[in-house]
Amino acid sequence: MFKGSRKSSLLLNENEEILIKGCIKGDRLSQNKLYEKFSAKMFAVCFRYSRSREDAEDTFHEGFMKIFENIQHFKREGSFEGWIRRIMVNTAINKYKKNSNLYSLVNIDDTIIDGFDTDDIFSQIGTKELINMVRELSPRYQMVFNLYVFEGLKHKEIAEQLDISEGSSKSNLSDARLILQRAVNNSLRIAKPLVSAL
Repeated sequence: MFKGSRKSSLLLNENEEILIKGCIKGDRLSQNKLYEKFSAKMFAVCFRYSRSREDAEDTFHEGFMKIFENIQHFKREGSFEGWIRRIMVNTAINKYKKNSNLYSLVNIDDTIIDGFDTDDIFSQIGTKELINMVRELSPRYQMVFNLYVFEGLKHKEIAEQLDISEGSSKSNLSDARLILQRAVNNSLRIAKPLVSAL
């Protein structure tokens, strides 16, 4: 489903194999080492899918519990990090689906922004600023944008993951891009006077 699973099988490095075997045996030291090795990257993934730091922490801790509970099922196909990342993303998706009835979609007006694509956003602002903007999107727009842009899923796959139609996935992505482009434009407009004043 995700980018990592589309790659050909990769050999685990020796350290990862030792960690996996230790975690399967329930060895605390191995669990701590695995946690230290992947915690920063995986928290960043959870943060991108969350509405707040507390929400990200909940997803992160729940995801790591699932990793330790299911590590014996890792088939050693693809990268170990990719497998861990899929668990984190799936945990975020499940949380979203559980709470989706609490969310309402944001209505945007009919303004059209021509010639916009995701690469354009990355070229105009930094990654950190973009991630903060993505986190300001409505939960559904945020989820669809992340799955499409960062995880590389197709609209059919997103629709299956979120229990929505393929058309809804396309529409949500389009709306998310419009909102993000406006946020980028506003950010650049604010930044220009500051630069010229220096």
